[in-house]
Amino acid sequence: MQPLDADACHGIFLAGACATLLQACSTTHPTTTGQPTVAATPVTATAADGQYISFIEHRIDDEGLNGGIALRGGDGLAMADIDLDGHEDIASVHEDSNHLRLAFGTGKLGKWELLTVAQGADVAAIEDVAIGDLDGDGWPDLVAACEDAHLIFFRNPGRNARTSAWDRLIPEDTQGRGSWLRVFLADLDSDGHLDIIAPNKGSADIIDPSANSSADHPTSVFFLDGDPLEQSSWREQVLYRNGVPNTAMPVDIDNDGDLDVLAAERMTQQLVMLENAGATPGGIAMHDYGVSIAPGFATASGWRATSGALQSAFADLDGDGRQDLVAAFTETGATGDNSPPLLALGWLRRPASLDQPWTYFRIGDTLPDVIIGISLADIDSDGDLDAMTGGYSGLNIMTGAYSGATRHADDPRVTPSSTVGRMAWFENPGDPREAWRRHDISRQVRGMYDAFVARDLDHDGDMDFVATRGNSGNLDGVFWLEQLRTPEPRPAFVPAHRNDSRALPLPPANWREHYDAASTFTPPKSTQQP
Repeated sequence: MQPLDADACHGIFLAGACATLLQACSTTHPTTTGQPTVAATPVTATAADGQYISFIEHRIDDEGLNGGIALRGGDGLAMADIDLDGHEDIASVHEDSNHLRLAFGTGKLGKWELLTVAQGADVAAIEDVAIGDLDGDGWPDLVAACEDAHLIFFRNPGRNARTSAWDRLIPEDTQGRGSWLRVFLADLDSDGHLDIIAPNKGSADIIDPSANSSADHPTSVFFLDGDPLEQSSWREQVLYRNGVPNTAMPVDIDNDGDLDVLAAERMTQQLVMLENAGATPGGIAMHDYGVSIAPGFATASGWRATSGALQSAFADLDGDGRQDLVAAFTETGATGDNSPPLLALGWLRRPASLDQPWTYFRIGDTLPDVIIGISLADIDSDGDLDAMTGGYSGLNIMTGAYSGATRHADDPRVTPSSTVGRMAWFENPGDPREAWRRHDISRQVRGMYDAFVARDLDHDGDMDFVATRGNSGNLDGVFWLEQLRTPEPRPAFVPAHRNDSRALPLPPANWREHYDAASTFTPPKSTQQP
């Protein structure tokens, strides 16, 4: 039995996983009468001042707001002051419709100026975007990773960023190599210039293990030796090569002043820390340390935890001066050899030395929904970091594939026992090794919440979140969650769309008995209408 993986929609789930759960599945559906939806349930979460915390959704960019541009598959997200007017802007990618979009802040809450930077083949299945000044002119540029194509650079036109075309270059060395999954900008060689770090996944969408692909793909850094719009300026160094790479997140993991890189192999779910050993002639030296994981709580003898860290975050959660890792994990053997896998959010406590085991502490889970999008922020203003999370609809977590549920309309087969789109946040208890409390925000038939950026957009002193939405047809796009604080409990979530996807209650305790066994490795975006 192969372990079930928590990074689902990007091909990280493994077919054949969780056979124990699959045998218990039935196509019969439970009845749920009288149970309130997650969104309508009065909140119990409170801030440090005792006020209750709920959320209101506000739309930023979608087909109904932008003049009919059909954005589909909202995915990666980044924020920065791109036009240097003093207001932060939003760069968003929309994988299914092949769009790279900007939403320029205006200083007026709720008013955004929208722009398509690129669409079509240049950004085929665009998955991620990063913002930074790559040409040294002072204006933040864009680099995007495309699952069906390549990496692509966009030069900021400066004062005319809102109205002019953005010049672009597709580095030739990134073409013909399949999927580029993530992209990060960081100065790895400490020369004062940003470098481009990216994992070259190879295959797009969910990877069928029966294909038995044995090719090792690289996690690479690209140095720029001149104008980013010149092919000759791009120089690649492979940092790590093993299987199907899943991330390339920069972090100063050893507190020595230079940036290291978190890498991961997706099919085996192996995390690797690449320690920066300093510049070499024409590049940098890296030492790789496989991340071994030990439990921080009592477990059965066969327990193990793995992660592909597709979306993850570093922070010093326990105050020991070291960067810890928060990510989605798959725990197997939690209560014995035959116990079903547990897909959970957790954190790894960084050891004193990178060749020692990292200690795992469970934060919580949202089963049968999965946790993909992760953002750390002090949501309740009590001085520690909480975790905002989002999941994907349209998955079959039993087989590690798609469920076949439609994206353009609510599939009638979906029940509260299905894997659907959920947003929830986890409250840090103060000592992060203790039990975190989950607060559910919304749960709908359709929804993919891949990225969150924490910002106090309305400047009222509490944390809001900007996010993307996918898997939802004409509801896809960019939105923000306004945190609302009130003296009395309110419904957990107020949606922005008048005609939204069907809201659902929490799953029944026996959801495994009613889980729909439908499964396919064919991505819905290739078979369904916009």
